[in-house]
Amino acid sequence: MRKFSAIAALALLAALFFPCLVRAQDQPSWEVQALNQILPGTVEGKVDYDSATGTATGTNGVYVNYNHGSAVLTADTASVNMKSGDVEADGNVRIESGDQLWVGDHIQYNFKTRQMRSEQFRTGKAPVFAGGVSLTGDGSNRVYTAGNAFVTTDDAADPAYKVRATKIKVIPGKSVRMWNAVVFVEGVPVFYFPYYQRNLGPHANNFTTSPGYRSRYGGYLLNTYTWFLGDVADGKIHLDYRSRRGVGAGPDVNLHLGQWGDAAIKYYYQNDARPYSGTNGLPFYGRIPENRQRFYLGWQATPATNLNLKALVNYQSDPLFVHDFYEGDYGANPQPNTFVEANKYWDNWSLDALATPRANSFFSQIERLPDVQLTGFRQQVLDTPVFYDSQSSVGWYRSFVSNANNTNGSYYGTNGFYADSGARADTYHQLTLPWTFFHWLNVAPRVGGRFTYYSSRSSSYTNSNAEAYRGVLNTGVKVSFKVSRLWANATNSFFQVDGLRHVMEPSADYVFVPRPSTPFEQLPQFDSDMPALQLAPVDFPDYNSIDSVDAQNVIRFGLRNALQTKRGGQIEDLLSWNVLLDWRLDPGYIAGTTNKQSDLNDLYSVVKFRPRSWLTAESELRYDLDRGDLKMALHQLTFSPNDRWSWGIGHWYLNNDLANNFAGGQNNYIRSTLFYRVNDNWGLRATHNFDAQSGRLQEQYYTLYRDLRSFTGALTFGVVNNVNSATDFTISFALSLKASPAMGVGEDTVNPYRIVGE
Repeated sequence: MRKFSAIAALALLAALFFPCLVRAQDQPSWEVQALNQILPGTVEGKVDYDSATGTATGTNGVYVNYNHGSAVLTADTASVNMKSGDVEADGNVRIESGDQLWVGDHIQYNFKTRQMRSEQFRTGKAPVFAGGVSLTGDGSNRVYTAGNAFVTTDDAADPAYKVRATKIKVIPGKSVRMWNAVVFVEGVPVFYFPYYQRNLGPHANNFTTSPGYRSRYGGYLLNTYTWFLGDVADGKIHLDYRSRRGVGAGPDVNLHLGQWGDAAIKYYYQNDARPYSGTNGLPFYGRIPENRQRFYLGWQATPATNLNLKALVNYQSDPLFVHDFYEGDYGANPQPNTFVEANKYWDNWSLDALATPRANSFFSQIERLPDVQLTGFRQQVLDTPVFYDSQSSVGWYRSFVSNANNTNGSYYGTNGFYADSGARADTYHQLTLPWTFFHWLNVAPRVGGRFTYYSSRSSSYTNSNAEAYRGVLNTGVKVSFKVSRLWANATNSFFQVDGLRHVMEPSADYVFVPRPSTPFEQLPQFDSDMPALQLAPVDFPDYNSIDSVDAQNVIRFGLRNALQTKRGGQIEDLLSWNVLLDWRLDPGYIAGTTNKQSDLNDLYSVVKFRPRSWLTAESELRYDLDRGDLKMALHQLTFSPNDRWSWGIGHWYLNNDLANNFAGGQNNYIRSTLFYRVNDNWGLRATHNFDAQSGRLQEQYYTLYRDLRSFTGALTFGVVNNVNSATDFTISFALSLKASPAMGVGEDTVNPYRIVGE
């Protein structure tokens, strides 16, 4: 009975105490302090508490934090009722609620209902600000009204540009609505709106313009109107004029479809008076129309768990349209793709369907109509130590390959292509047995097989167009281990070192593939070896050039090094260095030639060094050990010590052997980008691209930035000196509202062509 009584007493105590505990946890927290306790160095303040009434009164600077920062108030003096939530504050009153800021000399505010009353006020959510008198707030739906109020995007105490109205309604975080609104510029009324609405934030209709001169365009004026239709759609309307080329126009539309993702649609039309000026004097086998156009559609969605849908359409009327009018896009991808793709994922499997129709008849391309692939991720076989992975695909393919030598940079029309079409079914399966010896040595032998079927083909540029079958066996073993050492007390202020750890991971991957049953030279090359700057994978299925599979007997050696330290409480690589090298035990022939491969493939090295958090040095190399030649070098040095200035300088080199696969000759460039912010109103940027091979300064751009209070301006001068073309001079001025800039921060550095109208 005593035991039962004790349990009953505990239960009764819990029943009485727990509701009180829950109520206590539900009570919002209050923090009322003198402001100098939060901001040292301010005038010493004083706060008096009255526990009987639940009030606190502060003088000489007071700080109020309600419910863990959901609302924060600072003022010279304030009286707070922590039971009702009412506060009456005077002198330099600032209230931060969410991302909205309210400022006034005398404000009555309720932290719980968010009702507000103020004689004079200012509020804002960057980049839109408002102010006025006689503010009252309805806490039920968070709508505040005021009289004799204004709205501006000028972030100055005395705005040069503002819209003033007799009545204003502010919905925090959403919009400002005004009645009888008048636009004032430097105190002068210039326009009247019976009703005016402005979104709080960047989603507000705006207009940007960029006048300038360019040798290839003549004088030009590029105009963009940006519009927003709530959360459903937004877009831009372009209307451009180029004196030497004509009028160009088109819309951009972004649709936000909820569960069905986001879609972007762009169309641009150019009535070109000089369509052939972009060929730079090189031969062109085709016709460039006077009416030129471009259409873009991008869509992606995740309508269900682990189901991804994507679509991309890139159509242009001729091969040089993007080259002539979207130079930045052309540099990133001169032959854009068109495709529709669906991906469904499970724990151990994925199903992918891809279709790539040919939207532009003047580019080389492989059509897949469609290509369906089932991938089995590496997974354990029952309770055995063996793991299984696979990849199987089936599809119908058609390849269009140029039938002319393009090493002179010529452009082709629609008829200069070989075509080869047919069906292919391919299945690959592999078993892997991973082991760990001595608790540190990882050994993973594997064996796999591939079978591929090719249908008869309608036409072919290979030796045969009959049905074909091919079987491939692959075996191999990968050996790796990881070692590390820690120096916890290693410190160095210059290199920002707080402890050091060295991690080293050597590996050796042996791959043996006997000669396939059918040589790849007798097969259609829908998925063939493509030129690449990095070394191609040697393992299956990472090596996915299905139609180019050939005999292999190679060991790939790898060495990964990382020297790590702590910076800002986070582990960061001070130095990383990865090296790859292939040793061909049975060298074959270089594809398409009678030249024998060397015993050693190129040495590939990637180094990244961050001696300071603001200084990064990177290097990527390919070195031909057999001939002692440097095939590729990419070096980049980036300085960003503060928000005042930054500088990046890089060197790009490809020798003739590697460059002929990409650009038709040796490349040797030095590129530099320097930015300097003179003060809050002025900034400078300079970009140079120097061709060290010919000793020619190929590109130079200089931009002067100016903060014009409500607007931002950028004046750019550029000179482009390309081979086979006249020197191209550009002078451009871009003007846009600061609240809705034409470009995001740093976008003009990543894509400098944007600032000159590309």
